[in-house]
This record gives sequence, C-alpha cells and structure tokens, in this order.
Amino acid sequence: MKIVAVANIKGGVGKTTTAVNLAYLCAAGGHTTLLWDLDPQGAATYSLRCEPREHVSSKKLLSGKRELPELVVPSDYDNLQVLPADLSDRKFDVHLSERKNPVERLLKMSRSLRDSYAALFLDCPPGISLLSENVLRAADAVVVPLIPTPLSVRMLVQLRDFIDANGWADLTLLPFFSMVDRRRSLHLEVMASARAQFPGMLATEIPYSSEIERMSVRRAPLPAFAPRSAAGQVYSTLWTEIAGRVGWKAPPGAMANCGDARSAEVAPAPDEASGILQPLGLAADIPPRVPEESA
Repeated sequence: MKIVAVANIKGGVGKTTTAVNLAYLCAAGGHTTLLWDLDPQGAATYSLRCEPREHVSSKKLLSGKRELPELVVPSDYDNLQVLPADLSDRKFDVHLSERKNPVERLLKMSRSLRDSYAALFLDCPPGISLLSENVLRAADAVVVPLIPTPLSVRMLVQLRDFIDANGWADLTLLPFFSMVDRRRSLHLEVMASARAQFPGMLATEIPYSSEIERMSVRRAPLPAFAPRSAAGQVYSTLWTEIAGRVGWKAPPGAMANCGDARSAEVAPAPDEASGILQPLGLAADIPPRVPEESA
C-alpha cells in the first residue's frame, strides 16, 4: 500500500478538492483506494456523501480500542472507500502526545489497512502540528496545492525546511499551483519565481474555476460528473503527472470506467466516459515506509 498525503501549512488552497479527485481517479484506474479524512471539518466526508455509521473518538483509535477497518464506509464509486472525519479529530494532537513514539503512531495504525488497499490518501488539516508530523512520517509522497501568492510559496519553503530538518529524505514532495488565474500578473510572476526556486514542481496547474466549486454542490468528484470538461481533464492530467513522478505504472485498461458512478445522481451521460486523459496507476515496486522499531 502506498500512502499519499495532500497537505499544506496554509488553509484554503484546495487540499480537499485535490484529495477527493485524486483518490477517485486512482480508484477509477482499478486500484482499491481509501481516503482518510483527517480534517475535523469533514469536507471530504461531505463531498463523497460518506457520513460515519458511528462516531468513534480519535482517543479510542489511538489507544487501540477500535481499529481503522471497523470505521471504513463505502462510497458511491467502485474501489473507493472512506474513513470519515469525526469532530473529535480536533484533539488528535492532544491524544497523540500521550502515546509512546507519537510521531510513528499514524504509520503504525495504517498497518491494519495494508492488505486491503493499494493506495491510502490522507486529506490533512492545515498547519504544522504533531498530526502533520505523523502524516509526513507515514507518507510516501505529499501533494502540496499552492495558490500563486507570496505567502503560499513561503509556506512551501517552511514545509520543505521542516521535512529536511527531520531527515525524511525518502518523502517525495509534489507541489503544484492551484486556483490559478493567468489574467493576474501577480500569479504569473509568483509562478515563474517559484518554479525557478523549486524546479521539481509539477507542471500541471489547476485553474480557478466555478466548475470546480460545483463539487460542493454536486457532492461528487469532478471527474465523475464532468470527465470531459476542461477542469475534469486537468485533474486527470495532474494524477497522471503525480503517478509518473513517483514511478507508478499504468495497468491495462486503466480509467476505462472513469465517470461511471454507482450513484445515478452524479453519473454522467454514457458518452462522457470517453475522451478523458489516461492517468497512470500504481506499481508494486516502490517499497512502503515502515516505522522504526520501538524500544
């Protein structure tokens, strides 16, 4: 199982939108995928209509009184399941601090999911905290949406420095620009400057689009209800680039059913399933990160 975090120190940059769409595209490629909503606001949970069957506190999860697989909820899409958010997640840091080797806790908890899923996506709350340290320690790659503003780039510098300071050299950092408006000279200037400072940035840019904002109204991934739209295809391109950057390979017939939801409410017309760009899938040749042995 590969773990992909979607994170940023700064809020309001499109983390949940990114996490929901990438998890959907991964699942549509035929891979068993789990999206864990770690943000107590529960936007990913809401967007995928995956309300929890029961409310279990983060304290019970961290203490081992309940296991993650018990709380998984199916989505309306093949191969995609969700670990819904809970309001008690706002105290995740407090409960983590009470555990032995607290930075390793999330990685150890994920062991119970390894045999069931090919990919685990983590939708993270903003900020640098003990929870975000756990996320970065557990992840194989961290996808970082950035609005093209000086403050967003400053947050990326802080995140990179934090990763470097902890010696997480095996963590792949994948920043990209989100909510881009190319009519704005500031956006163009910031993107040019940031690409010079971070030459490894993803090339794909997500535009500012009312079509993307409709996700919260439709409560569905954009590539599910509008796969042939410009915005839907750019997310497919983003997933392709991310998968290629970390060395994942395309399985035969990947994305053949993209846009086909089991829920008729968000299913597109039959001819919308064609024409979407073909994203790459997962390969088994990338070793997962493992926790250090505790004393």
